[in-house]
Amino acid sequence: MPRYARHLYCDGPHNPFPGLKALERRLGREIPHRLGSNEGLDMPHEALTQRFGGEVAILARSYSDAEAFGVRQRLSTHLASPLDTLLVDAGADSLIALALRATCEPGSVVIASAGTYPTFGYFALGQGCDLQEVPYKDSPGELAPDLMALAEAANYHRARLVYLANPDNPGGHLHENHAIAALRQALPEECTLLLDEAYFDFRPDASMANSNEAWPGVIRVRTFSKAHGLAGLRIGYAIAASQCLEMLQKVRIHYAVSSLAQAAAETVLDHSDEVQAHIDAVIDRRERLTRWLRELGGDVTDSATNFIALRMPSADLAAQVHAELLDAGSLIHRPPHPALGHVLRISALEDALKPGRLAALEKALGSS
Repeated sequence: MPRYARHLYCDGPHNPFPGLKALERRLGREIPHRLGSNEGLDMPHEALTQRFGGEVAILARSYSDAEAFGVRQRLSTHLASPLDTLLVDAGADSLIALALRATCEPGSVVIASAGTYPTFGYFALGQGCDLQEVPYKDSPGELAPDLMALAEAANYHRARLVYLANPDNPGGHLHENHAIAALRQALPEECTLLLDEAYFDFRPDASMANSNEAWPGVIRVRTFSKAHGLAGLRIGYAIAASQCLEMLQKVRIHYAVSSLAQAAAETVLDHSDEVQAHIDAVIDRRERLTRWLRELGGDVTDSATNFIALRMPSADLAAQVHAELLDAGSLIHRPPHPALGHVLRISALEDALKPGRLAALEKALGSS
């Protein structure tokens, strides 16, 4: 079984403030008079109401539901996943940090692809971990994490955790479930696979019944920032075995997710038709952007996300295009890791397809 930080193998620590909503659920009744939690319940919030409306002011006054029960209940129905395999926190980044806190101690070895989502490495180093990186598969038609190399490095270093973004960021590559299962099988038994599925909703198999299971030894992290459009509110969720989530709860900030974020997530989950329409529109724009750049001679790899990755002939040219576009007011992404300095990542927004918006890129592709 995966190994967690040594200090968590004990009775506790226990959350001292599970919250009013959890108490009401245990009692089976509402508690109308909140006289002990020291919130600013009598704050008039006239300015807040004037700007955002009365409902926001009501949500702002009270502590949130620490268990995010309403969000988890909707996710359980939507994903056909048991309630005790779901944990809601303040976005995928917060869940990544949470997984590191629960599994790693200073000096623990963690493995990732060189150039993958850099926040993971930032958090890992901040946790005092020993970050070991392996190269991407970067060949004609392919820009993808090398699963075999990840497994070999994990075994060589007896790693505590392996990080994999799937679909990948910044390449957009999707590894099928059977490949992920094989990777987990190839890792040391005590190693946890942290699977960052921030772009899961754009996968072609996202609605399949077996796509939302809790896999042994795996923490699956997702977000409401992309397909659901709630990036500014910071909310996401993890799927993992209940025993794993119990460990994560020991190191979790219990009121990390605001009442407003939870209410917004509940609302978009209640309107899945709007979410699906948005996903379909994003995929259409992604395919149009891919075709256009390929027609210009661009090396665009297949993507299962809401962006495309364009490999430039050199890192110098990629840096030049990135700088020229920024000077013109358009910010695209160039990975900071030198191993992927030749890659440009472009979000599949309608704005990216407007004539002249990416003029510096068009010019560079035409002259390369």
